[in-house]
Amino acid sequence: MYNLTKGALDEIMNGVDIKKPVLQILGYKKIPSSINTDDRYRLLLSDGDRLNSFTMLVTHLNHLITNNSLTQYTVCKILNYALTSVNNNGKERRIMLILDIEVLFPGNEVGYKIGNPTNTDNKSRLEYVTTSNTSTATSCQTSNSTIEKNILNHDTSSTSFYINHSISTIPIAILSPYQNRWIIKARVTNKSAIKTWSNSRGEGKLFSMDLIDESGEIRCVAFNQQCDNFYHLIDVGNVYYISRCKLKTANKQFSTLKNDYEMTITDDTMISPCHKNCDNIPMQQFDFCPISQVESKEQNNLIDVLGVVTTFNDIQHITQRTTGKELIKRDINLIDDSGAMICVALWGKEAEDFDGFNNPILAIKGARVGEFNGGKNLSLINSSVLKKDPDIPEAHKLRKWYAAANHLENVKFLSRSSGGDFNTPLYTFREMTEAQLGGKLNFTDLYKVVATINLIRVENSVYKACPIDSCRKKLIDQSTGIFRCEKCNKDYPNFVYRLLANMNIADATGNRWVIAFNEVAEKILGISAQELGELKENDNDDYMEKLNEANFKRFIFSLRVKSEVFQDEMRIKHTCTSVVPLNYKTHLTYLIDEVSKVVHIEKLESN
Repeated sequence: MYNLTKGALDEIMNGVDIKKPVLQILGYKKIPSSINTDDRYRLLLSDGDRLNSFTMLVTHLNHLITNNSLTQYTVCKILNYALTSVNNNGKERRIMLILDIEVLFPGNEVGYKIGNPTNTDNKSRLEYVTTSNTSTATSCQTSNSTIEKNILNHDTSSTSFYINHSISTIPIAILSPYQNRWIIKARVTNKSAIKTWSNSRGEGKLFSMDLIDESGEIRCVAFNQQCDNFYHLIDVGNVYYISRCKLKTANKQFSTLKNDYEMTITDDTMISPCHKNCDNIPMQQFDFCPISQVESKEQNNLIDVLGVVTTFNDIQHITQRTTGKELIKRDINLIDDSGAMICVALWGKEAEDFDGFNNPILAIKGARVGEFNGGKNLSLINSSVLKKDPDIPEAHKLRKWYAAANHLENVKFLSRSSGGDFNTPLYTFREMTEAQLGGKLNFTDLYKVVATINLIRVENSVYKACPIDSCRKKLIDQSTGIFRCEKCNKDYPNFVYRLLANMNIADATGNRWVIAFNEVAEKILGISAQELGELKENDNDDYMEKLNEANFKRFIFSLRVKSEVFQDEMRIKHTCTSVVPLNYKTHLTYLIDEVSKVVHIEKLESN
């Protein structure tokens, strides 16, 4: 019934590539970590004829041990493995590293040892735990250095790997500071910008990159001269051979990668591109945390999340208190199938370039947990990685969930708004009036409305603005080719175009005049301010046609409304903070739900 791949272990240890062998687990041994991070496990494997204890499980498969999937007598298929040869106390010893495994029959179902296998090594089987002796392995306190000597000898001069490559490499998962001669083959999944620092000890610069192979991932950092030497040679997504880096204990404050160690580039480091046999190296590894569980995470924890963008704000210009530096920020709202929604802050170029239309799915690696007003939020940091609409099974599953309109049911908001348009109610214009929004002087109310654009005023819709990013105020044309900025108190020979769309929007209950500034106006018109300004200068008919194209388009408008005094009269001013194209399927579900509530109330009253 349980057909093991007999003879597979001897062939594997002799360097023969065996495709997906079926083996039986007869025990495992925990190798404690000396730095309180991920432990490693050695397995005792049988093919029915032979036993082998020089087998290790990659750390990201540890959950198969802790959740009791790989117990004594389990029959499994080894989907992927790598083999290394090390010098073990003067004797060559090959080690099998399991990269991927599939449980075929659980141990409690099999219940016995298949065949009568004999040892391929001198280790006593008594060192390995069985189902009835799990506590023995858990309490094992053998020092990490002793384990490393027995399994991964300090002298790796004879290291070679059999992965059908022309260059001998070892997996990232077995790197340690005890090794000094190795080559890894890894893909760069993320590369930071060059960062500089200055303190009492001097000045310096660095960049970091995240590396991945089939066995795991690791962070690599280059400082000063090495930063200059290697930064422009590294491209994200490419695969490289890397050797002669220094390994040290990872600083988890700056990295969420599941590795006890990190690499530092030295004067001896060698990096060369790899162009062959790269398809088996993954693009990225994620360990997604459901958004509903973020509420229980500690502040400053780094986590991976996957969610659908439901709404997003315009970019904001924020002055950093400590340095006075101006920062660019954009808040987005993410939801997942755990039924929770959270605000995520994007910064810098990612905030500027972000396009949240059509509800993209975002996979974020290493988002930092924050707290505000009693709620939780997430923020991207320099080491974070953001992937839009990733081609992974989890994203496809989430898209089906969102398309079925399940996100409209019992959503839990984890974030507390700090002035953005999140968690705001969806009103009609009549409901907005009845709620007296914007009725208090110097007080801002927020709401959303599904409305159609009736008209965009042509006058002053495009203007020439100050070219300084932190200003952008309207310039005075001095008719001499020079433009005056009163705010900066300077003259400029150039300018940038900016948009100011004064729109009349309407729903079935009324209409309002609304102002949309540059970024929002660009999304409504489907053209940049610069392009529209050039049209106005060169082809007024095309310019008018472009403005008219926006008429009768329907959006979900996020509006900020407040009362202000103008020429001794109080008026209510509406400003559009963001727009999202209307998803008719999800909006119809919302309307049906609203009608159902009304019907239910009427039935209660009639009774």
